[in-house]
Amino acid sequence: MLLHIPQVLSKQEVAALRAELAAGAWVDGVRTSGAQAANLKQNLQFPADSPAFAALAQRVADALARHPLFVSAVLPRHILPPMFNCYQGGGRYGNHVDNALQRDRFSNDQVRTDVSTTVFLSEPDEYDGGELIVEDTYGEHEIKLEAGDAIIYPATSLHRVEPVTRGARIASFLWTQSRVRDAWQRKMLFDLDMTILKLRHDLGDSAEVVSLTGTYHNLLRQWAD
Repeated sequence: MLLHIPQVLSKQEVAALRAELAAGAWVDGVRTSGAQAANLKQNLQFPADSPAFAALAQRVADALARHPLFVSAVLPRHILPPMFNCYQGGGRYGNHVDNALQRDRFSNDQVRTDVSTTVFLSEPDEYDGGELIVEDTYGEHEIKLEAGDAIIYPATSLHRVEPVTRGARIASFLWTQSRVRDAWQRKMLFDLDMTILKLRHDLGDSAEVVSLTGTYHNLLRQWAD
């Protein structure tokens, strides 16, 4: 499921993050890549060993964890610490699929990556190019969002970042292990949850809404791990 999540971060929160990121020393993104990705990746990353990294990452993770749309769509079990990247001067990232397992740099837990998330920190008019392209069974989807907005998509998706030809594209990116492993089951639960919310708004807690809510939780109980 590809889903736009608006206003994960306010404009003020984005500005504060940007100011602290600008004060740090960025490093070549290849340092965090495997052998295959190193040939495709041309960007900068904010180093995880920076004294400021943990607090900045936690602010993004907390913002996602309190956003109801993210919680409903992802059903997070473990949010890996968000990282930060910058594309400029032709920087790009060719077609790739994210690693299935990654290690939490703080807890050292090995985490299955079910859902990928990008939180945009640059406004669209600050840079040319830099579109996130995600491929699925319906074709290619081009994403370029307002600063503070996020996109989520299955970590199994083939995706890329187009070259940035003007300005700088700054973003936070992360992976989440969901409580529901299967992407189609997560989508069905999300659709059902959104339907229940609309029916509750229109009809209140009618017997039918209560019954449908029970079905949602019973499905979650069956599918969650």
